[in-house]
Amino acid sequence: MAKTQSARFEIEKFNGKNNFTIWKVKMYDLLVQQGVAKPLMGKSKQPYNIIDVEWDEKDERSVSAIRLCLADDVLFNIVSEKTATGLWTKLEKLYMKKSLTNRILLK
Repeated sequence: MAKTQSARFEIEKFNGKNNFTIWKVKMYDLLVQQGVAKPLMGKSKQPYNIIDVEWDEKDERSVSAIRLCLADDVLFNIVSEKTATGLWTKLEKLYMKKSLTNRILLK
């Protein structure tokens, strides 16, 4: 009997102070590993062979995974977002600019 091994991936929670760009890359990779990264592209990019119910479930799982990787202070700022695309976009608006500024200052 063969054993199957499931890989477990964890990333540091984004707290608004750590590097957003690095967190975003790791978060995307985590979503890919879980098979729920596609909803980040938005409903308009839904493949024709995936029914709405399946797409919505993937979207919910994607939102859940992202929220679980956020510190409470960050989560508070995005709690109203209900889709993966909305959540991802809001996080980028709130933290990408700050992260880019921080990277420039470090150089």
